[in-house]
Amino acid sequence: MTVIEVNGLVKRYGGLPVVNEVSFSVAEGEIFGILGPNGAGKTTTVECVEGLRRPDGGSTRVLGRDPVKDRKELSHLVGVQLQQSLLPENIKVGEALDLFASFYRTPKDWRALLEEWGLAEKRQAKFGSLSGGQKQRLFIALALVGDPKVAFLDELTTGLDPAARRATWELIKRVRAAGVTVVLVSHFMDEVEELCDRVAVFDRGRIVALDSPANLISNVDADQHLRFRPLAPFDDALLTRLPGVASVSRSGEQVIVAGRGDFAVAVTSALARDQVPVAELRIEQHTLDDAFVALTGRAFDAKEDA
Repeated sequence: MTVIEVNGLVKRYGGLPVVNEVSFSVAEGEIFGILGPNGAGKTTTVECVEGLRRPDGGSTRVLGRDPVKDRKELSHLVGVQLQQSLLPENIKVGEALDLFASFYRTPKDWRALLEEWGLAEKRQAKFGSLSGGQKQRLFIALALVGDPKVAFLDELTTGLDPAARRATWELIKRVRAAGVTVVLVSHFMDEVEELCDRVAVFDRGRIVALDSPANLISNVDADQHLRFRPLAPFDDALLTRLPGVASVSRSGEQVIVAGRGDFAVAVTSALARDQVPVAELRIEQHTLDDAFVALTGRAFDAKEDA
């Protein structure tokens, strides 16, 4: 079942399109990623889908409804965690959840959400006293208190340390496991690789690719790299003549071999035959960063978001 359908979405500012003919669909039960550098049009797109902005062209349906015309009805079916979310510093965690629950016809029991998201001990704590990870758990709970069918989570882990980011990823998986379709907006490649079933890659207001992270990575047509530290001297010609090897270079004590296909097997076999022991051997696999470069011809940049 398709829960979100976007066709030819356009949004302009000052006559210039910041979202230009964007089309995608989201299936029930997916974690659907919207990935791109800052300024790519991700947040503008999602805010049009949420009904927070009025598009200048195209059509959008969420759970069969128009996000602008049916915004009041959809507000009871959709949960939103905005890119920038703040609460009054002195509001207590329990007060915030109780307040947000009052906005919905059939909210979840917010006390149960406190337990579910590890905030029970923070019920009387003021928002300003929470850690970054605790604030993010609260924002997820606030997005879910209305018992939504779809949850939009925008740049959920920005500013968190690595441990808090990974803990938040586990929370997002739990949201999906509870039967909620998740639209995750992010500019973190590792986050999208870890969480998303499919991802729409945005660049300069357009979708340049839409597929699973694994398929996007597997389609990268570029050399892979094998790195190792040799424990005995050898001539680079031993490796340069091997099938699939494109180049051999050295960086300090490390040897870096670039190649394609089964070049890594050929390299390790040749080193073993010539009795060249190695340490710290690793293959650098392609990533979504490599896929983005292949799709756009440029590195992931950092502009102001639109």
